[in-house]
Amino acid sequence: MATGLKLLAIAGRHPTQLYVAGTLSLLALGAVAVSYAAIALLVTGRGWVIATVAALLGGIGAFCGAITNVLVGVDLAAAATARTSPDAAARFLVTAFNSGAGQFFTYVYFVSEYAAPVLMGFALWRSRRVPVWLAALFTVGFDVAAAQSAKGPIVIAWMLPWGIAMILLAARIWQAAGQPASAPEAQPAAEPVSTS
Repeated sequence: MATGLKLLAIAGRHPTQLYVAGTLSLLALGAVAVSYAAIALLVTGRGWVIATVAALLGGIGAFCGAITNVLVGVDLAAAATARTSPDAAARFLVTAFNSGAGQFFTYVYFVSEYAAPVLMGFALWRSRRVPVWLAALFTVGFDVAAAQSAKGPIVIAWMLPWGIAMILLAARIWQAAGQPASAPEAQPAAEPVSTS
């Protein structure tokens, strides 16, 4: 309860920042979900099943991350600015953060945040559609970026490798989208069977 009261005091001084940060987190996680789907389309042949699983896991993780970020940022700002007693607001925060559903979404978010890029990197490597170094840069860059906390501008430096990997993958996706789909090979017509 004491932690909840301390968080409410801080959030009460900065609710707009919490709302903006929560909104940006939701937008970023939505973009991550879409990016996983686009990268999965890049993988053909070997590795497409793994890429599909990674995209599904990444999308579910982004959804769970959105819920977790709403619990943390938006709920905290709402509780801090609500017209309730500090004790009631702190009880709400402690209950929300420690609820079974909240814990479930947090755990799924955490697991998928690290597992999905590893699976996608493996799928990219198996498909040979991108150089090995780009698959490795995507995997390592994503996991390093995910491990960072918001502690000032240095975060940008830690997220830069993943950003570069995403730009390079986007260029490859764009190139693949510009290529015509290969036409299926014409199959010879079956000979009619005579009944006489």
